[in-house]
Amino acid sequence: MKKRLLLLAVLMHSAFFLFAQNPTRFSIKGIAIDSGNAVMPFATVMLLQPKDSTLVNFGRTDENGAFEFKNVKKANYLLKISFVGYIPFQTDVKPVDGAVNDLGKLKLKPIANELMEVVVKTARAPLNIKGDTIEYNAASFKVPPGSSVEDLLRKLPGVQIDQDGNIKAQGQDVKKVTVDGKSFFGNDPKAATKNLPAEAITKVQIFNDKSEQAKATGVDDGKKEKTVNLELKDDFKKGGFGKVTAGIGTQERAELKGNYNRFDSKQQFSVLGLGNNINQTGISRDDFQDFRGSQANNWGDEADFGFSSGVRYFYDNDTEESITIPIGGRNFQGFSENYAAGANYNYDTKKTKFSSNYYFSQTQQLVSKKMERENFLNNNSSFKNFENSYQNRISRNHRASLRFEKTIDSLNTLILIGNGRMGDGTTKFNSLQEFFRNGTTKSNETAINNFNDFNSTAVALIGLYRHKFMKKGRNFAASLTYNYNISDGEARQNSINQLFDAPVGSIPTNINQINFTNSPRHLVKSSLLFVEPLSKKFFSETFYNFSLRREAVDRNVQTTDGSRIDSLSNYYNNDFMYNRFGSSVRYNHKGINISFGLAAQHFQFTGNFARSKDATNFQKINRDVFALIPAGSVSIDLKNNRYIWADYSKEVSEPSIRDLQPIIDNSNTLFLRVGNPDLLPMSAHRAYIGYNMFNPASFTNMFFNINYSYNINQVIYNQIVDPVTLVTTARPTNISGGQNFGSWLGFGFPIVKTKSTFNINGGANISKNLIYINDVLNTTNNENYNVGFRLDLTPSDKFTLYTNGNLGITNTKYSLNTTQNQQIFNHSLGAEMNIALPASIYFSSNLNYRFYKNDRFGFNQHIPILYASLYKLLGKAKKAELRLSGYDLLKKNIGINQYASQNFVSQEQTQTLSRYFMLSFTYNMRGVSAKMRRQGWY
Repeated sequence: MKKRLLLLAVLMHSAFFLFAQNPTRFSIKGIAIDSGNAVMPFATVMLLQPKDSTLVNFGRTDENGAFEFKNVKKANYLLKISFVGYIPFQTDVKPVDGAVNDLGKLKLKPIANELMEVVVKTARAPLNIKGDTIEYNAASFKVPPGSSVEDLLRKLPGVQIDQDGNIKAQGQDVKKVTVDGKSFFGNDPKAATKNLPAEAITKVQIFNDKSEQAKATGVDDGKKEKTVNLELKDDFKKGGFGKVTAGIGTQERAELKGNYNRFDSKQQFSVLGLGNNINQTGISRDDFQDFRGSQANNWGDEADFGFSSGVRYFYDNDTEESITIPIGGRNFQGFSENYAAGANYNYDTKKTKFSSNYYFSQTQQLVSKKMERENFLNNNSSFKNFENSYQNRISRNHRASLRFEKTIDSLNTLILIGNGRMGDGTTKFNSLQEFFRNGTTKSNETAINNFNDFNSTAVALIGLYRHKFMKKGRNFAASLTYNYNISDGEARQNSINQLFDAPVGSIPTNINQINFTNSPRHLVKSSLLFVEPLSKKFFSETFYNFSLRREAVDRNVQTTDGSRIDSLSNYYNNDFMYNRFGSSVRYNHKGINISFGLAAQHFQFTGNFARSKDATNFQKINRDVFALIPAGSVSIDLKNNRYIWADYSKEVSEPSIRDLQPIIDNSNTLFLRVGNPDLLPMSAHRAYIGYNMFNPASFTNMFFNINYSYNINQVIYNQIVDPVTLVTTARPTNISGGQNFGSWLGFGFPIVKTKSTFNINGGANISKNLIYINDVLNTTNNENYNVGFRLDLTPSDKFTLYTNGNLGITNTKYSLNTTQNQQIFNHSLGAEMNIALPASIYFSSNLNYRFYKNDRFGFNQHIPILYASLYKLLGKAKKAELRLSGYDLLKKNIGINQYASQNFVSQEQTQTLSRYFMLSFTYNMRGVSAKMRRQGWY
């Protein structure tokens, strides 16, 4: 590997050397001045192709108004200089005999009113740089017909998009995408980029936006959100557009999906539907996010004011039980059949904002998995667990959301939010588990055959009121929230246990039982916030938080003939009351933002539990905890697109009621759980510091961050392993000393502007994890190191190549059993290539090569996943597409997971969808607004 990297470095160095010495190249330089002969620093300078204004190179003038493009190919160019308030200057540049073409002083004229029309016509430069805002002219960056906004963004200098569609701009993650300045598509960047057509966009603007809290209160909190704004062409602002795709493939694979979007300056309407058996779930970002609309997380929608409190609620929900529409994003392992449909409507004006949606999804997932796990004990011994499992899960969910925001007047705003969910499903689970002592002697075996039937309902209602006083910066906000959640389940458990070297009766040999569970939960909470300007530079933020949570769980375990099993049944209810009062002082002046705060936090926790709801001998749990919570943050704008920030916080939280109950849960006879009523509250100290730099002249970016956390009274599980049966009994207990240190560094720069960009990053994460094994403390130290790169090549609109790689190494060391120390390698390489062929034919391919290695267990797995497609655009308007695709052409796809922590190491292999081919037809709908009106849609 080292020899290959050295050879690559030598070749790149040689190429650059030859490139620099090429006599067919020259440099272009000059000085920008105004009509008064004063130099113009930091003006945008662009070198364009004369025939179509394609961007060749760009930069900014220095503080003396000078610029220079070095080693450009000898050819005819169009030079353009732009500066706010001045008519864009442009001139033809022709090759010269010498090595430098000095254009001398180039004069820009100020804009006069009568020249405004001329300015508009000549201002269509490929990009403009205004402070920390970069504006791209979409027409200057060519993409194939039918391309999405994501394809367009890939072509923009300073923008990178990985294989999952995550966006980075100027070295930072893009947090929000708006359309014409409005959050019609939510704050997930993939919402618009994967579904809006590139041809609908006239401009792309990238800038650092203030946080929603700063906008609401008028007090800058120093937090910046990298934002992309997409400006639509006029003919797309009032029309409708969408896409329908139908495909059929080998191995009985098929898909059908479609969406339609229509919006103007005030309204958005979207519908979506899909069905497939190719592991693309109905909750993926690719097919759904464009439709969420302005249901994005606006500041204050969660109705918790003040700095982070660390309050945690333990609901033990499955993923399907989230009350908002899930947006998983990635294809999961196994095999799935998915259906989804939904509708969304948004209304957005200056004073009234209304959002609503309904969404239905159904997924059937089949997962066949092999797992090997080795558990290390405190006497240099270990035991292994091999498991073959099969799961068939069907889940259905209906979700609806409403959000209404009314600006009553310039001082008062009211927000009402409602979310609801109804879900049900079934799960069949079969498993064969085998336990081996010292890796060779079989100790016991368990065959499990379980069936679960579940359903749940949830409602969340939120009211928010904000008031701005006449005094600038003075604000008041209040919130009231009510949540209701109820879940019911019936779980049929059947298992057969065999012991090979243990006395008969050590553990139950057969289990055949039914578990009925009913769990209602109520939550009421309220928050108050008052912001007071102490001076032009200082502000105080005072807040109060209150919440009362009541929940109950009734667990009734019976035999198949209806007899109650008291030893496994239980009932508990609890009240959790939380009060917090705090204040912080913020300093904000000339880019320096400093905040320090302190809060007094009080928990009151009461609970009752017994074997049944009708019992007379309830046991009680009472907790009354007071804590002081400090917090601090610093952010500094170092000017010229350089920022540094730091944060510190302390979090305090109560143990879960499940961990506090001294009741044995033996639903898994080989892994028993028992609570501990003497648990103390947990707390953690967390610190973070980061730096970011972006040079808009060279498009070079750099960022780094360091974070650290230290845990006090952390809840861990003391594991007692029976030396005869290998049955593990886990009991929670408190311990201090667990900690984590992490760092990350990234650097990116264009090799040739608009043609190739290189990014490299690296990070380290070092953690110390504590656990008791048979009452003996074991310290597990994990060291994770990662180095990654990304090379984007976009030499023309006919060919693009995006490559990436990551090297990951994990070192795990155990204090009790050092012979089991190990090193895990997880590496990956990726490449995506797109080629435009004659006759509107296009070829694209994607390679993802994954490498897993663990010498300690002789594990060495290489998994190359290759995808390729050939498609042709049809019709004069290029609205239709016929595509032939091949997935996992090498037939190597398998799910691999390696994990080492605490006192065990595990490896999993999951069967998943492998090679198949699909023929699909796509039709892009555009310009159908008149037909829609005739049919009465509008």
